[in-house]
Amino acid sequence: MATKISIPKGTRDFSPIEMNKRNYIFDTIREVYSLYGFQQIETPALEQLSTLMGKYGEEGDKLLFKILDSGSYFGDFSYEQLFSQLIKESLRKGYLKIYKNHKFKSNMDLNTLDQKLRALIIDLIQRGVGREKGLRYDLTVPFARYVVMHRDEITFPFKRYQIQPVWRADRPQKGRYREFYQCDADVVGSDSLLNEVELMQIVDTVFTRFGIRVCIKINNRKILTGIAEIIGEADKIVDITVAIDKLDKIGLDNVNAELREKGIGDEAIAKLQPIILLSGTNEEKLVTLKEVLADSETGLKGVEESEFILSTLKNLGLKNEIELDLTLARGLNYYTGAIFEVKALDVQIGSITGGGRYDNLTGVFGLSGVSGVGISFGADRIFDVLNQLDLYPKEAVNATQVLFINFGEKEVAFSMQVLAQVRAAGIRAEIFPDASKMKKQMGYANSKNIPFVVLVGENEMNEGKVTLKNMETGEQRLVTAQELIEELC
Repeated sequence: MATKISIPKGTRDFSPIEMNKRNYIFDTIREVYSLYGFQQIETPALEQLSTLMGKYGEEGDKLLFKILDSGSYFGDFSYEQLFSQLIKESLRKGYLKIYKNHKFKSNMDLNTLDQKLRALIIDLIQRGVGREKGLRYDLTVPFARYVVMHRDEITFPFKRYQIQPVWRADRPQKGRYREFYQCDADVVGSDSLLNEVELMQIVDTVFTRFGIRVCIKINNRKILTGIAEIIGEADKIVDITVAIDKLDKIGLDNVNAELREKGIGDEAIAKLQPIILLSGTNEEKLVTLKEVLADSETGLKGVEESEFILSTLKNLGLKNEIELDLTLARGLNYYTGAIFEVKALDVQIGSITGGGRYDNLTGVFGLSGVSGVGISFGADRIFDVLNQLDLYPKEAVNATQVLFINFGEKEVAFSMQVLAQVRAAGIRAEIFPDASKMKKQMGYANSKNIPFVVLVGENEMNEGKVTLKNMETGEQRLVTAQELIEELC
C-alpha cells in the first residue's frame, strides 16, 4: 500500500496561477515601498535562538520553531559534547544520578545507554536543550539584528523593506498559517512621527491599488501604559495589553476573565471597561483621553503623538478610514509608541497589516538609542481577501499573452522568427513544442487562459504574415509581425 503523501499542516502549495497572483501582491507592495525611498534587504531563514527568544513575550516565545543542527536529535555534536551539555542541564535540575555509571565517547550508540538515561536525554532535547537555532518568527527582530551587525555600513535614518517567509508553531486555521510571507517596511534611526504618517500613507496607497476597502486602526502603547497606571495596575501592562488585544476574538467577558486570571482586581477591571469601549469620533476620543489620563505623563504623551498622526493624515485625505481604537494592543513586547492594524471591511478575516514604533529593540543586541517604526503586510491573508473579492486584474493572472500554434517543421521555423521579435518587444509568448492536433493545442491555450493564439500555415508564410486569433471573441485577422506587436502591447 502506497504511503499517503502530504505537506505539514499550516503550509500550502501554490499553482502557477496562484503564483501569478502572489507576485502581483509582492510587486504592488514593492513598487509602493520604492516610491517612499525604502530599499530591499534579506536575512536568513535561520537565526540563533538567542536572537529570537525573549523578544515576542511569553506567548510569542511558545510559537517559535526551534530546530536542531542537521535536523536530527544529535546533529553535528560529538556525543561527548552533546552528553556533557545535556547532563549539566539535568544535574542542575536534579534529574539525574545514574549518569556516573556511563562513560560517554564520540560516536557512541545511544541504544547502549541505560533506558532511563536514554529517555531523559531525548526528553531534554525535545524540550529544547541543545537547540541553538530557530526559524524566524517575524522580520522585525532579524532586522534589528541586521542593523546592529551592519551599523558601520548603513546610513541613518535607514529605510528598508523585506519580503520573505516567516514561521510560527501556531494552530492552523482559516487565515492563520504556520508558514507565511510578510512584507515589511521599517525606518530606524529617527524619532520623527512623520515616519508613522508616511507608513500609513503607504498602507492607504497599497490597499487602494488592490481595490480592498479597509479600516486602518491606530493606538499607542503609551496610552495603554497610562491606562494601566490610572487603574492602579502599572506592573501588569503586559498582561493587560495581551488580554485586550484578544477582544475581537474572544469577547469582553473572556477578556475580563483572563485579566482576573492574571491577578488584576475587579475594581481595576471595572475602571478599564469604559476606557477600552470608548466610542465617538477620533477627535472626541482624544478629548476624553486627555481628561482620563490627566495624571499620567506617559499616557498624555501617547495622546499627543496620536493626535499629531491623526490630524496630519486627515489633512492628507486618505482614501480609507482611519480609527483610534483603544482595544488595539498588539501583544508583542517590543512596541513602545504608535501601533497599527488594518482590517478588511468586506471579508471576515484577521488583521491583514500591522506594525508600530519600537524604541528599545536594537538595545538588546548592544546598540542603544536607535528608535524604529515599521509595518508588515500579511501577504497570505491579502491573497485570500483578493481571491474572495475577485479583485485580481486579468493581466496579473494571465502569464502568457500569446501562443504560437505548431503546424510542423517549416511553420515552426517561420514562427520562431516572429516569436523572437514578439519577445524582444516584451510580450510574454510561447510556442507549442509538438505538432499535435489543433484541438489539443487550442485546449492548452484555454487551460492557461492565454488570450491570443497565432496560426502560421502555407498562406501566411507566402504573405510574410501571421493569423492572430482572439480566444475570447473568436475574431481572426491577418497581420504583420509589427501589427501583432502593436496589438498585444
